[in-house]
Amino acid sequence: MKLFIILGAINGFLAVALGAFGAHGLESRLAEKQLGTWNTAVQYQMFHTMALLATGILLSKISAGGLHWAGWMFFVGIILFSGSLYIYSLTTIKTFAMITPIGGVAFLIGWVLLGIVVLRNV
Repeated sequence: MKLFIILGAINGFLAVALGAFGAHGLESRLAEKQLGTWNTAVQYQMFHTMALLATGILLSKISAGGLHWAGWMFFVGIILFSGSLYIYSLTTIKTFAMITPIGGVAFLIGWVLLGIVVLRNV
């Protein structure tokens, strides 16, 4: 499905831009721990950007509802996991860090769904 490839392209762009911003714009403004959290957000965003792209490519070959759900779980995970870590890095408000595990669960669900679909169809 083109949508997941487009979402992957957008998130890939954002991951590179936010990574560069963290490395060059925030390094003198944030504590080392906050920068580490920012970098974790960038890494997980990029990992799951690749998952979105793979999901979109697989959808061109396999028509399975589980793949659509996997793609949405990866996208929701990026927003909740990486998004909450970006905000937490900048604000250190712990409420945002408490959202992060929900995004992590979305990632896990996405990976399980992707695996099930591949096992059943490839």
